[in-house]
Amino acid sequence: MSYRKLLRKLLGVASVFGFAGLLASSAFAADTIRIAYIDPLSGPFANTGNAGAKQFLYVAELINENGGILGKQIEIIPYDNKTSPQESLQILRQVADEGIQYITQGNGSHVAGALIEGVNKHNARNPDSPILYLNYAAVNPDFTNEGCSFWHFRFDAHSGMKLQAITDYMAEQESIKKVFLLNQDYSHGQAVSRIAKEMLAMKRPDIEIVGDVLHPIGKVKDFSPYVSQIRASGADTIITGNWGNDLALLVKASNDAGLDVNYQTFYGALTGTPTAIGEAGAGKVKVVTEYQENLPVRYDARELEQFYTAFKERFPEIEPLGRINTEMYMLAKAMEKAGSTDPQQVAMALEGLEMDAPLGPVRMRTLDHQLIQPLFISTFTKDYLKYDTEGTGLGWKMDVKIDAGDTEVPTVCEMKRPT
Repeated sequence: MSYRKLLRKLLGVASVFGFAGLLASSAFAADTIRIAYIDPLSGPFANTGNAGAKQFLYVAELINENGGILGKQIEIIPYDNKTSPQESLQILRQVADEGIQYITQGNGSHVAGALIEGVNKHNARNPDSPILYLNYAAVNPDFTNEGCSFWHFRFDAHSGMKLQAITDYMAEQESIKKVFLLNQDYSHGQAVSRIAKEMLAMKRPDIEIVGDVLHPIGKVKDFSPYVSQIRASGADTIITGNWGNDLALLVKASNDAGLDVNYQTFYGALTGTPTAIGEAGAGKVKVVTEYQENLPVRYDARELEQFYTAFKERFPEIEPLGRINTEMYMLAKAMEKAGSTDPQQVAMALEGLEMDAPLGPVRMRTLDHQLIQPLFISTFTKDYLKYDTEGTGLGWKMDVKIDAGDTEVPTVCEMKRPT
C-alpha cells in the first residue's frame, strides 16, 4: 500500500486522545512491536524530545487504529536520555534486557554515535536477539560513511546533503559576501563547520569566512558575547547547525542586539524556535528541511494536509516532522514486505525500499542505509501563507525544492553484513 493510501485510510479511522491517552493506549497486553524512543524528555532540549515523542505516539496510534502491522500493535516506549551518551547506553542495556528489538533516536549525533557502537556490540554478542536502530534526526555524515552499520538506518538527510542544498542556494545569492559559522562543539557542529568551508570554497570562493566558532552544546545561557563577535566580523550571513535552545537563544540574543544578518539554518522550524525568532526573523531566517506545512502538496496527496490539521488540533504547540511519518510508514512497509518483525529480516527489506511519499518519492539507499528524499529551502516570512507557525503570524515560504536525486552525495561506506 502506498504512503498516501495508507495515510488516507488511517485518517479515516483515527480516534482522538490526549497525550496521556496516547501513553496509556501503548500498554497492550497482546503481542506488540515495541520501539524504544530514546531522547531528551528533561533538561535544555526537553521541548524537542517531548515533541518527537508525541508525534511518534500519534503516528503509532494511527497505524494501530488500522489494525497495526502484520496484525500486531505498535508500542512506543519513551525513555529520557537527557541528551547524554552515557545515559543512552544505560537505556540500551535496559531495552535489551526487556527484549525490545527496535530503538529510535534523533537528538544529538554524539548520542547517535554511542548508540550505533552499542547496538553493534550487542548484536555481535547476541545474534539471536538483534536490535535495529532507526535514526530520525542525527545527521553526522560519518554514520553512513566510515561509521556505517547494517543495524542503523537514517531517515533524515545528513549534514553534507543539507549543506549541499544550502551552498547551492547561497552560490546564487550575489549579496552574500561574508559568512560566520557558529555551531555546537560536537560531531554534528564540527561537521557543519568543516563541510560548509569546503563547499563554499568550491562554489563561491569569493565569499569570505569571517568567523568559525564552536560552543559547548546545551551549556550557553547567554549568546550575547557570540553576537558581539558576529557584529565585529561584519558578517552578512550566519550558517548554523544549532538546534533546540542553542538555536532559540542565539536568535533571541541577535534580535535583542539588533543584529542585521541572515541565517541559514538546519533547525529553524523545530518546535519553539519560530516563537523565539519572532518578527525580527521575518525575511532573514531560512531553513533546509524535508517538510514544512506550507509546501505545495501534489493534488493527489492532500492527506498530508489532513494529517497536519488533525495533528495541530491535538498538539497545537508542536511542529510535526515529515521524517517521523516517513520512518514509521517505511518500517510498516518493510515488515509487510518481509512478512516478519524480525529485525534482520526487516533490515534486509528496508534496503532499497522505495515509497511514493506526498512530497516526492523517497528511497532507502542500500549502500549505506541513508534515505534519499526531496529537500526544501524556505524563508520565515510575513507573506500571506495558508498556515502560520506557532501563532506567530509568520510562516515558512518555500524558496526552492531540491529533488531527491539531486540531494545524493557519494558514500565511502563499506558495510559489514551479518552472515
